[in-house]
Amino acid sequence: MTEGQNPFDALGGAGGFDMNALLQQAQQMQEQLQQAQERLQDATADGTVGQVTVTVTGVGELSKVTIAPGAFDGSDEESLGDLGDMIVAAYRDAKARADAMASEALGPLAGGLPGMPGGSGSAPQPGSLGF
Repeated sequence: MTEGQNPFDALGGAGGFDMNALLQQAQQMQEQLQQAQERLQDATADGTVGQVTVTVTGVGELSKVTIAPGAFDGSDEESLGDLGDMIVAAYRDAKARADAMASEALGPLAGGLPGMPGGSGSAPQPGSLGF
């Protein structure tokens, strides 16, 4: 390399990559990811077990619990224990649905740039996004 020669010139020729195009693609992906995350905040998923329905947001936050009237005896310890178990199971069902929704919405965006190290572009496993 001669003095004054830009060491990055070799990267920009035929067959090289365009850093501006790469940065622009990364910025577009970031904007798409932000939009998808905003849509997930507004989306909901329900999980139902017996007479209990739980609603979570697309990011897994519990937003609502509905229990059918008269389904449980508030003075019976066993009935209340069953209610607690059903709420937990319904939440897990709703959370799994929210995770699947997040994977579908974010999967192509969360994998990174295709062709870059660690950027396979493949969809992550459910729950791996911290949802």
